[in-house]
Amino acid sequence: MAVDIVLSAGWLAFARHVGFLEGLADQGIEVGAVVGTSSGSLVGALWAAGLSLDAIAEEVTATRPFRALRPSRTPWRGVCSMGGLMARIRKHLPERIEDLERPFAVGVCSGPNAPHLLTSGSLVEAVAASCAVPGLFSSVDVNGTRWLDGGWADRTAVQGWRDWRPGQPGMLHLIETKTGTYPAPTGITVVRSQPSGARLWSLGDHRTQRAETRALTNTILSETTLSNSHVD
Repeated sequence: MAVDIVLSAGWLAFARHVGFLEGLADQGIEVGAVVGTSSGSLVGALWAAGLSLDAIAEEVTATRPFRALRPSRTPWRGVCSMGGLMARIRKHLPERIEDLERPFAVGVCSGPNAPHLLTSGSLVEAVAASCAVPGLFSSVDVNGTRWLDGGWADRTAVQGWRDWRPGQPGMLHLIETKTGTYPAPTGITVVRSQPSGARLWSLGDHRTQRAETRALTNTILSETTLSNSHVD
């Protein structure tokens, strides 16, 4: 049976998410729907669009994050624009979320207590909105509504996934925060990864992070019967 995967927010944690997806492939896990928030939305969208994991790793590490920064035309919404990111990923992604080959959803928010899951509409804009850290980036218009980084309101989007895909088994790749252990939701298999430690000027050791998360995912899945159970 196919398992839905939920890729959490995590500051520039691209390598961690790629390693998690590699672990799933190693274990022969069939994936149904994909939910991604912030860095999870970017990796998840590229993967759902058919890019190989090596191609995703190459794309997200092609340049230092600060080189994609552009001044915002609406600085009262955020000092930088998501235009640079949107230009880069548009060449890889279809126009709309529903154009992907598998169900896909993006975690966004309109405020710190207002998470939302986008399951249709403009894909590039949805991913950019999910990565638009409040204050640093301007909010992004998706389907006529302005949205921000979903991790500001809900790092995991698990509740949104449950409302969207009730009864489906799932796995959550949860990137920890720098301040400590993030509470994991129950009723879903969880693989926890350490923070990326990335900065706008450096993504850090991408290869090591990728390999560490791949090994961790393999270890957890080899010891776990996939179900709606909670695994730390």
